[in-house]
Amino acid sequence: MFAALSLASIPLLPVQAQTLESSLGPLQATPIAEGLEEPWAFGFLPDGSVLITEREGRLLAVRDGQSVEIAGLPEIEVDGQGGLLDILVPRDFAQSRELFFTYAKAQFWRKSGTAVYRARLSEDGTRLEDGETIFEIARGTGGGFHFGSRLVEAPDGHLFVTIGDRGNGDLAQDLSMHNGSVLRITRDGDAPDDNPFADQRGALPEIWSWGHRNPQGAALDGAGQLWVAEHGARGGDEVNRIEKGVNYGWPVISYGVNYDGSQIGQGTEADGMAQPVHYWDPSIAPSGMAFVDGEIFADWQGDALVGSLKFDYISRLSGDPLSEVEQIKGPQTERVRDVEIGPDGAIWFLSVLNGALYRLAPADGT
Repeated sequence: MFAALSLASIPLLPVQAQTLESSLGPLQATPIAEGLEEPWAFGFLPDGSVLITEREGRLLAVRDGQSVEIAGLPEIEVDGQGGLLDILVPRDFAQSRELFFTYAKAQFWRKSGTAVYRARLSEDGTRLEDGETIFEIARGTGGGFHFGSRLVEAPDGHLFVTIGDRGNGDLAQDLSMHNGSVLRITRDGDAPDDNPFADQRGALPEIWSWGHRNPQGAALDGAGQLWVAEHGARGGDEVNRIEKGVNYGWPVISYGVNYDGSQIGQGTEADGMAQPVHYWDPSIAPSGMAFVDGEIFADWQGDALVGSLKFDYISRLSGDPLSEVEQIKGPQTERVRDVEIGPDGAIWFLSVLNGALYRLAPADGT
């Protein structure tokens, strides 16, 4: 179990540990790192360090009350919602020392798109080495919206990458563009031969599923099944169970409406388009997703956790089909960007407004 940490190299905020109420009883939210600026994602290293990305382009390693800014990132396009985004620590990190990142990359004239960067962490943990952009979406578009950008390691070692529609919904139905899709790539950035559109003329071979708006949460459940949580427009945020080659409908179908109140597409259903497992109306702005696993939260085993950027809570979803059964909420859960189950079995999450990483566990220490 990690001790409470703080970032020595940046100003600390006066955020104190506090008890949050839950269906399991009081939970203690302990600040692990404070003073973060627009934190976006985090990952755990085998030595107990936590790596944290900040959207403006900093990568921090936090351990034992100390922080180190890690050098060697690519040139990052900080544009609206874009910047340095997700981080993935693969299962074989102890042997390979490889890390994967998503970030906004400048493309063509005043355009940008989601890209995946691979590098090795130096032995002393201070820099990235042999870095390479292994993938970037085709024909980036303008505007700083909807980069998606979650990374998930599949059971077979390939990578799932979520891509937003970049603010142009029609592109989510265009298989010649990566916009609005979940991709499946190798660790070298190539398209596996068994991807659903690998041999389809006019379709991009990296696409695994399409018809997504802006999936900012993604995780595997205990059976290795991929799920995503994605932003709708006004209403219609979704949780989707991702299947190979399936069209999830955006912007032809949606349970939300446009921001001006007008109908999106043709309604809520269409032939050949999958229904969400769960949707929120009003929108909660979901970001970050994890499935509970371990003894600390045994009563919640297999439940999904999704952060809310808009309403400042962690949503717990349970049952078959998944539906929201609880909101974990307190001063620490302001604008939750990322949620993970730590190696210790506790719930860890990032609060953007508090600029902090927290560890959440039963207050009685069980």
